[in-house]
Amino acid sequence: MTSKQLISPLPYFADSAALFSAIADRTWAVFIDSGNPYSDQGRYDIIAAEPVTTLVTDGEITQINRNGSVFESSDDPFDLVKAELVTNPFESFKDLPFNGGAIGYFSYDLARRLEKLPTIADDAEHIPEMVVGIYRWAVVADHHRQQSFLVGQDCAEVDWQKLIDLFSALPTKTKDNLFSVTSEVKSNMDKASYTRAFDKIKHYLKEGDCYQVNLSQRFVADCVGDPWVAYQLLREMNAAPFSAFLNFPEVQILSSSPERFLKLENGRVETKPIKGTRPRKAYPASDWLQIDQLRYSPKDRAENLMIVDLLRNDLSKTCKTGSVKVPALFAVESYATVHHLVSTVTGVLAAGKHALDLLKSCFPGGSITGAPKIRAMEVIEELETNRRGVYCGAIGYMGFDGNMDSNIAIRTLVHSKGTIRFWAGGGIVNDSVLEEEYQESFDKAAALLKLLNKLRIE
Repeated sequence: MTSKQLISPLPYFADSAALFSAIADRTWAVFIDSGNPYSDQGRYDIIAAEPVTTLVTDGEITQINRNGSVFESSDDPFDLVKAELVTNPFESFKDLPFNGGAIGYFSYDLARRLEKLPTIADDAEHIPEMVVGIYRWAVVADHHRQQSFLVGQDCAEVDWQKLIDLFSALPTKTKDNLFSVTSEVKSNMDKASYTRAFDKIKHYLKEGDCYQVNLSQRFVADCVGDPWVAYQLLREMNAAPFSAFLNFPEVQILSSSPERFLKLENGRVETKPIKGTRPRKAYPASDWLQIDQLRYSPKDRAENLMIVDLLRNDLSKTCKTGSVKVPALFAVESYATVHHLVSTVTGVLAAGKHALDLLKSCFPGGSITGAPKIRAMEVIEELETNRRGVYCGAIGYMGFDGNMDSNIAIRTLVHSKGTIRFWAGGGIVNDSVLEEEYQESFDKAAALLKLLNKLRIE
């Protein structure tokens, strides 16, 4: 049977969050969010639901549910997702990034399936290491062209028309859902414990174990209510181009990430690591001074360059020989609460390689581990009290057409079982200063702390 590709124009709405509200309470509903209209740094939004297949990895086992038929596999999770995409390939629709495929998260701890790492930190997350749906239809909004489309495959005519009707108008009635934080937001590191971890990293650096290690702290609070309500407020307060809301059965992900991990479009690869941060200032002159200090900081430039070199090596594993380039070094990007130093690394995917091969070979992103990657991850496991879970993993889509875009899951809230938590940290190098690094973790946490405190009830 030949599969049929479908595409229908939809009315354009500047705020896709209002449109997603119509299905936000559906399990497996997903929203890949550019941040528009609160930010113009992104371009496309993707809305999808009702996956035909789901893949959930917990430890060594991935449970695959294909249209109600459930079976388990111990095979590599990346390869299992790839198999779902390559068996039914579809060509791209012109000028659209996604025409169906995989959407979900790959947690930082999925790296344990790729590398042998120690088991020291406490797993307080108790959520799957990977959750991915295979989606046959999606709404794609292009905010540059101000156009929206429903794309899909193999939908019956009556079902297709129902989707067109659903997404042709904003919901007429808003739901009276609420979300509240019911406790103080607490960190798993006080200043003394952060100092001990910082000093240990400095020891490893001086001994030559590594050149850079990312150190983060975990914040957690109790909560009640609908996390979609919290996400809508988050995107107003801290719009970012690589945001996402994922409503999965066991966990909801609220990401306002500013960092692209890997983009693959028509065989061309791009990654944009962030290393270097300054807090925003209220007055323009002071804010410009922060930008200049960041752009020309020897420490931040050196730290950024270490990660660029690491990512050049990672991309070379699946890209054509000689194709990996660095077209932009040390650009400054500005967000609601911080400025970041960002570089761009590109390449051309080698023949016979797939988006999942690229993701697997680079996972997890070097900008949030340190260098060299494996030794840095060993130190992270030793010194961070809790496992990272989704934090510093990746969220994104991988299409039937072979294209992919994904973020580094920073500035990301994770909600499950009555708690909401997030992490914030930064890279430690030889000339790092304790007080500056400790403060930087709070600068990065500022927007999420502000959100949770705003939602707190006594």
